[in-house]
Amino acid sequence: MLTDYFAKMKGTTKSPPCVGASEIVWSWIGAFLGIGVVAFANFHLFQKQDVLLIIGSFGASAVLIYGAIKSPLAQPRNLIGGHVLSAIVGVAAYQLFYPQIWLAAAAAVATAIALMHATKTLHPPGGATALIAVIGGGKVHALGFLYAIIPAGGGALIMLLIALIVNNIPKSRRYPEFWF
Repeated sequence: MLTDYFAKMKGTTKSPPCVGASEIVWSWIGAFLGIGVVAFANFHLFQKQDVLLIIGSFGASAVLIYGAIKSPLAQPRNLIGGHVLSAIVGVAAYQLFYPQIWLAAAAAVATAIALMHATKTLHPPGGATALIAVIGGGKVHALGFLYAIIPAGGGALIMLLIALIVNNIPKSRRYPEFWF
């Protein structure tokens, strides 16, 4: 019985082949522009108003929407829905379970995953977005539920717009696979 359990961890397929140079270059261009625009806006426009536009989970979103564009997890519904829903869950968990940060963190991530599954908006960086709402510090906590709009929704929307432009420039790429 224990042998069968550990046998599951061997995997069932081989690693996929390496992507071509063109795919690597376009992924780099998309990620550079997507994160660059959000970071520029954050540090040159929003910071003056003491509002955030960039969060760490956008780095993982960039991997998906510029580097794994065919993945169901990278599609617009998942990107926007996953971040916004997870941000709401994270803020609620922080407000409900503070000062038990460990409990708020666990509840935020677990609940975000469950709700993303239930709403067909599963986007792995959403788990980080929920966690950031809990552990993000005073600036994030001061935003309250605005965190779901700016930075989570607004930053993700900017990255989506850039993904739509960049991912459709080369003939070999097409984005999105679906909207809803």
